Amino acid sequence: MDFPIQDLMNEDACYQFLLDLFHPAGLRCPRCQAAEGFYTHRYFREPVLDYRCVRCGRVFNAWTATPFQGTHWRPSQIVLILRGFAQGTSTAQLARELSCSRRHLLDLRHRLQAQAQAGLDRTPLEDTVVEADEMDQNAGEKGVPHEDPEDPPRRRANKVRGHGTIDRDRPPVLGVVGRGSGQVRLEVIEHADQETLETFVVDQTRLGTMVHTDEWSGYNHLPAWGRGRAAVCHTPGEREWARDDDGDGVREVQNNTLEGLWTGLRNFLRPFRGVNKWFLNQYVAMFEWANNIKEATVDFLRTLLGIRVLTNFGP
Repeated sequence: MDFPIQDLMNEDACYQFLLDLFHPAGLRCPRCQAAEGFYTHRYFREPVLDYRCVRCGRVFNAWTATPFQGTHWRPSQIVLILRGFAQGTSTAQLARELSCSRRHLLDLRHRLQAQAQAGLDRTPLEDTVVEADEMDQNAGEKGVPHEDPEDPPRRRANKVRGHGTIDRDRPPVLGVVGRGSGQVRLEVIEHADQETLETFVVDQTRLGTMVHTDEWSGYNHLPAWGRGRAAVCHTPGEREWARDDDGDGVREVQNNTLEGLWTGLRNFLRPFRGVNKWFLNQYVAMFEWANNIKEATVDFLRTLLGIRVLTNFGP
């Protein structure tokens, strides 16, 4: 995800950017919501000033009531942290570059990514032709101590053949992508059973949509839900990747868009050197955001920060 920083090359510019981001309606007292009548209380962290509200006496600054309340990070550090989270920079790398606590950054990342996940667009895709597929992603219990020598980390995922499950440390990631829009919907699921697959595909598409899949039987009943289905067979005996059903010379029956997207997702996850399976959905959500919007917009950053834009303030 692109995050242009050419206009954010000094502390004052970073502070103004964050002030506008955190307080779209202007800085207000977090206690009484007064928009005026406060004065500068402390200057020692300029440009981050502490104010005192004349009406209620509350002391606050631009970070109060945000995820960065109480932090002593400079505005430029906060901008770089947001940029790193948006672009998928590993927590360890960010901690080294900014001389921050890795554990503190990881906790912050999980809190912000949870809000980004909650803000994902789940309206059905407008495309009349989509692809649906699933992949299994190795994800164990990174960060959890393993005291049993018979149960070493990073090995359980590959012990059992067949489709992955979250219990086997290979949770499936289910995806639907629009052929025209390129918009994608992704979800980490516990296991790729028919009910789960069909429910997700039906929820993310409109009636009459043609769905291109592989041969997995979990999609067999899509026509009963008012969706068309065309499948290619990837089994070793067939090795079919694309097929021309209508004879126009274009092999339209394929799900290569999602196959390529799975490569992108794995590349996105690789710098983290393993992701805990209980947080994998957050990282997949960040990849979905990056795929769908390409550049970190103000709306995305406010979603990431859990900031609601209010238009009416009470007394």
